[in-house]
Amino acid sequence: MSTTPDVHQQVEAQSREILGEDIVAYIEQCHADPEPSGKLIAVLHRVQAKFGYLAPAHLDAVSQLLRVPAAKVSGVASFYHFFRLTPRGRHVINLCLGTACYVKGADQIAQKLRDELGITFGETSPDGMFSLEATRCLGTCGLAPVMIVDADVHAEVTPDQVPLILERYIREARKERA
Repeated sequence: MSTTPDVHQQVEAQSREILGEDIVAYIEQCHADPEPSGKLIAVLHRVQAKFGYLAPAHLDAVSQLLRVPAAKVSGVASFYHFFRLTPRGRHVINLCLGTACYVKGADQIAQKLRDELGITFGETSPDGMFSLEATRCLGTCGLAPVMIVDADVHAEVTPDQVPLILERYIREARKERA
């Protein structure tokens, strides 16, 4: 008789460690359902809410514990736009590209953000500081063009203001680290 635990037990233990007790408990509840794989999206939402994104290790752990093929898990995670497979930046920039904002120069703001950050929509800056997202109408058309950083609304933004706005968040991050 072998004294080493079987590979399945090791993989399951690693998966439990990766996801944590709360997610594991939820997955165990899902197994009470006649079709636990039908809870895959709900499980992925919980994992993303906890970790901020779905890393390959998270997807593998969900696959193991929910007993759903890894291809299905990664397929669902990559298909739906609300799942993120890369970490978000410390600050999330949402630039309105609705009609009013676009007419008033949101495309120029977008270009300035791309130039300053070296990224495009849906990406995170290499330093992990900013993620850039495009959004449709924010309902603040009278303030166009509008850019929201985290919960801060920046109204009537011009391309020249973009570096100053970004610098504010960089300065705040430096203060927090000091």
